[in-house]
Amino acid sequence: MFGDLFEEDGEGFSSTPGTGNAVKGRESEPPPPRGKVKLCGIKNQGGTCYLNSLIQTLLFTPEFREELFSLGPDELGCLADKDKPEAKVRVIPLELQRLFAHLLLADEQTASTTDLTDSFGWTNNEETAQQDVQELNRILFCALESSLVGTLGSSLIHRLYHGTLVNQITCKECGNISERQEDFLDLTVSVRGVSGLEEALWNMFVDEELFEGNNLYRCSRCDQLVRAAKSAKLRKLPPFLTISLLRFNFDFVKCERYKETGSYVFPLNFNLRAFCEQSNLPDSEYSYELFSVIIHKGGCYGGHYHVYIKDLDQLGHWEAPEEDVKVKTKSRRQETRVQEEKGDNENSVDTDDPLSVLTAILSQEESNCVLVDQLGQKLLNKTGTPWSKKYKKQYGTISKFLQNHPEVFLLVSNGTRVTLKTVPVTSQPGLTEPVSPTLSNSNTEPEVEDTVDGCHWFDLNDSTVTAISEKDIEKQFQGKESAYMLFYRKSTMKRPPEAIGNPAYKMPPHLLKMVEDENARLQQRRAEFDATSNSIEVRLHLAPHYHCENGALHPTAPENDSIITITFDRRKTVGDLRLAIYQMQDLWEGDMALTLAKNVPAGLHLYDTLTDDQMSLYSAGVCNGTDLFVWNGREVNGVVVRTGAEWEPVLLTVLRPSAEELGCDDQSEDGDTGGSGLVRSMKGFAGGATLGAVLEALGPQEAMLCQEQSRPGATGGGASGWRVFPPQDLQRTLRELSLKDGDALLLLQPEELDTSMFSVNGDMVTVTTPSDCRWLQVEFCPQNGMRQEEEEQEKKRSKVSASGNMLLSEVKDKALEELHLQDKLSGVECCLRQMDRTGKLLPPAHEHLTVRDAGIRLMTSLYLCPGAAPAAQQLFLYFSVGLVPSAGQELEIIVDESLTVKECLKEMLHMARLEGDAWHLRSLDWCEEIGEPLMDENASLKEAKVNHGDTLVLVEGRLPPKGYLKLPIRMYMDTFDNPSIPEINLEAESQSIKMSATEWSGSEMRFVGYVEISDEASLDDLKTQVMTLPALQDVCVPSPAFLRVWLLEGKNLTRILRGKQQTLRKLKLGNGVELCVQRLMKEEDLGLKDILLTVQVGVPGEKAYYPSEEFLWDTGRDGTAKGLYAALAAQYGLTPDNLILAKHLPDKHTWMPISNWTQQVSKRKKKRKAESLQAAPFYLKDGDIIGVKNLLIDTNKEFSTLQDEIGQQRLREEATNHKTRGHTAVEDCTQNTGPKKFGPTKNRKPEVALSINVGVFR
Repeated sequence: MFGDLFEEDGEGFSSTPGTGNAVKGRESEPPPPRGKVKLCGIKNQGGTCYLNSLIQTLLFTPEFREELFSLGPDELGCLADKDKPEAKVRVIPLELQRLFAHLLLADEQTASTTDLTDSFGWTNNEETAQQDVQELNRILFCALESSLVGTLGSSLIHRLYHGTLVNQITCKECGNISERQEDFLDLTVSVRGVSGLEEALWNMFVDEELFEGNNLYRCSRCDQLVRAAKSAKLRKLPPFLTISLLRFNFDFVKCERYKETGSYVFPLNFNLRAFCEQSNLPDSEYSYELFSVIIHKGGCYGGHYHVYIKDLDQLGHWEAPEEDVKVKTKSRRQETRVQEEKGDNENSVDTDDPLSVLTAILSQEESNCVLVDQLGQKLLNKTGTPWSKKYKKQYGTISKFLQNHPEVFLLVSNGTRVTLKTVPVTSQPGLTEPVSPTLSNSNTEPEVEDTVDGCHWFDLNDSTVTAISEKDIEKQFQGKESAYMLFYRKSTMKRPPEAIGNPAYKMPPHLLKMVEDENARLQQRRAEFDATSNSIEVRLHLAPHYHCENGALHPTAPENDSIITITFDRRKTVGDLRLAIYQMQDLWEGDMALTLAKNVPAGLHLYDTLTDDQMSLYSAGVCNGTDLFVWNGREVNGVVVRTGAEWEPVLLTVLRPSAEELGCDDQSEDGDTGGSGLVRSMKGFAGGATLGAVLEALGPQEAMLCQEQSRPGATGGGASGWRVFPPQDLQRTLRELSLKDGDALLLLQPEELDTSMFSVNGDMVTVTTPSDCRWLQVEFCPQNGMRQEEEEQEKKRSKVSASGNMLLSEVKDKALEELHLQDKLSGVECCLRQMDRTGKLLPPAHEHLTVRDAGIRLMTSLYLCPGAAPAAQQLFLYFSVGLVPSAGQELEIIVDESLTVKECLKEMLHMARLEGDAWHLRSLDWCEEIGEPLMDENASLKEAKVNHGDTLVLVEGRLPPKGYLKLPIRMYMDTFDNPSIPEINLEAESQSIKMSATEWSGSEMRFVGYVEISDEASLDDLKTQVMTLPALQDVCVPSPAFLRVWLLEGKNLTRILRGKQQTLRKLKLGNGVELCVQRLMKEEDLGLKDILLTVQVGVPGEKAYYPSEEFLWDTGRDGTAKGLYAALAAQYGLTPDNLILAKHLPDKHTWMPISNWTQQVSKRKKKRKAESLQAAPFYLKDGDIIGVKNLLIDTNKEFSTLQDEIGQQRLREEATNHKTRGHTAVEDCTQNTGPKKFGPTKNRKPEVALSINVGVFR
């Protein structure tokens, strides 16, 4: 009925995970053991949440579970024989037995249903497409009945779930009763138009339908149309009553499906006597109790299933939810708090004693628990004086004061909250009354919910299992998240005492042995992983084998002699490592210093020296692959070596005019000119050295140093621009000038400016390359298959005059003319191609483009090759076959970009002469390795982001299962990060992102690698895996809490990911989403209501700001403008009336004032609710810049800076240019006006019925 019900994502509740490969870094990590709940969840295979909910319900139906366990291998067969044609193996019940045993006893947090769904005959399509759980319930019971034919369990479903009802029609004339009996395994009841389950059952089995008037009934006994009454009754009640709620209906007016979300009440216990045919039995025969509720969350076109289950055998460990604890403790303390207020309200608090002030504040709180960050604000509200002004000088910070008084204060929730350890009694100061255990001691057992039978409820949501209370069931009466199936059991069915708390009850011995063996293997894997994960390899660099050159250390001998690799336990101390090195180096004399080192382009550089011998290697930042330099801590071979990030060397490319260009005959100069007239050499300098020191080392003081300026659009050959460093820059360091490895510097002497090669205009020097630069060399490449002698004879080359604005079709025509190939290539298609350094021909150029637009530099070579050139809407693609692509075996194809991935796959298979449909396409990532598969086969190549010249790989096999994410990671480069993060060598547009100076002054983001991780992993797991990236191995990050993860959208930081235990799927991270990590100096755990703002305080009387600082604002207390004013006023010790605030809009280079003014309204008018700053028009989010003006010392209420005025001027100029170009574009568009094309609308796939394949056992 609902075969394709959940094919679309609806309401953000779809549980289908993203695509991706397996997580390479954690393949060998064993699964974690069970949590404190002691119940096992089930992994979602992509869309199997409906199956997981039903399986958990059957598992926690003890009678069903024990009946299934009672069937042995002699009746069901053995799974090892399932492939034998003569053996009758009942695979489905066997796999269900194994899954139940795993869920009950295996020491894992989650179990997999892959083997069970394989026994159903399901493929990847069924496992990733959501279905209806009511339909699955009927199909699964039918499959079990078919599988158990001929066994003692053949009547299992019938005994537990089968019931009958009877439909009766009673003649009002003669009293004749006509009846028809129906069997049922579940009752389907209406939701629309009724208030609850009992009303729906009353309408079905108590109310009568009358046949009268024009709607009469023909009685078989009277043989005429008569008045009659139709009714229904329950004739036989099953032990387990399953009720399906008709939540989904069809609107015939709108012709669309919809979900009933209104209130629908169902009882925990109810009596069915009124609905049964026989009513003379004891009440116990009609009493049922609820034990499972399957819940649907979402709409009719998308959603997610989870289940509330009552733990009848008390197998799980239940703890009261935090909300229930708060409510109960509140009522218990209410009386005590009222009594204390009566005695204390008359007494004033001694404001000179911070202990009494803080105690009074906490005792007046309802929960006696306050966030440490909010305690200072509460103290300010109570005393009128901030802590920093009155108490900090004598007592230190609030956190330090709380830690110094452990007898009064108790820090909980990892030190983020504070509560009173004891509540003082005013009448007897010596006596104390303990606070509720749930708040005073985090290690004590939480309160247990009062239940009649000792059984508790749990929420089983795929892999997650949480404890809930009975009152939580009432929340599922209505809404988009509401009950969908109800499971009741007879109240007379009691569990035996030996089954309570015993998950192995009635489990057959062979299944017990299977689980015991599996647990033993898991325990062994965990022990091995713990041992191997703490073993690290450390590379020791010995000082006697090194010398200092170019500001860095270089080995004097081969690398094998200067480096020693040792394996060490990272849990041992620095002193243990030092002792081990002493024992290895018998000839070492004097002091020994161990310094963290790293290979940079200039050589080996030293950073922090390990001085604390009691510190563990892990705490000291020593990880696998760390380089340690062993020396005396002062000098290397007589040369003093400076250490630290500020002295990290920078390898620069220094260019000078060649002697030939200057007209000299000196042939002694070193370096490569490359035909450019410039001598190129590499020089290394300390990052802390000034530019003046660099100039002094390179040449005379009167020489000029220039830095190359990148010019957008200057992709053709010709002149390059260089900026002369101003005199004030000579006093700045290389790091302050943001010079990095590989940057080019041009050294010019005044007399060299007289040559035609250089021209000066202000502070810009233009360098024109020698000879005529407006040419392209075109070489004719003959067809493949020729002999080498013939190929050399056929090769022809010629220089063709060209410019950046010339069309490539014109270049080809000129080349054919100058190479005299018009006649030879008449009627033969040919194209122009470039060649890379390895000799591989690059994709043919689009001939409708100019030389500049095609990205071809002048003074380079093009190759005239046989073959067609792609049209404007076509793509040229390379493709190879197999998981190990070889550049020499690549095939080439030209396809339309509108082709779907599936159609492109068929054409490639046809060209490669391959058959079969078990193939799929994968792309290559940036390091030429097999990357992500193209998952959406119905998407066009353009939609799949397949570009001209890309290489695809034909891989045998169907598309891989979904469930993993491949996320590109960038590193936010701060002042203490910049020297320690190597830059991954990507394409130019991916190397680093310079951020706007208005937002993050002088900072950038640098790509550090990819992370492959399951979308079921937590944010904490993501941070841990980011710390294992090779580019970050030398970066000291003590724990994941020292990392902040930003979401990138359009190369801009948008929001911070919160909740370290939140799964990536709940954080709505899709495949390919870009993330940026930022290293912090202290641990951070942001709340869901916290916003991290960048606050800038204005300099009085100037259009400038002091250095910005981060400010954490809790919007949960007050998210309006008034709340922000109060928070910032408390931060700076001012009153809100003395501040004015504004939000910076970097795209417009303007500021939006945030007003603290509230309109006064009369008492009759309804007061307007204050609007949150996170809504329109401010849309405040993480990273936004807030300007602050202190009116006490600054009368200037204008927030704009000089940079803002320059940016506004640039925007006006761009708007003017755009308007000018727009007139020309309109004229061109009017000539090419055609019918409008609308994008294709998304059509839903046809519904496919759910099915389970069962063998024949009759």
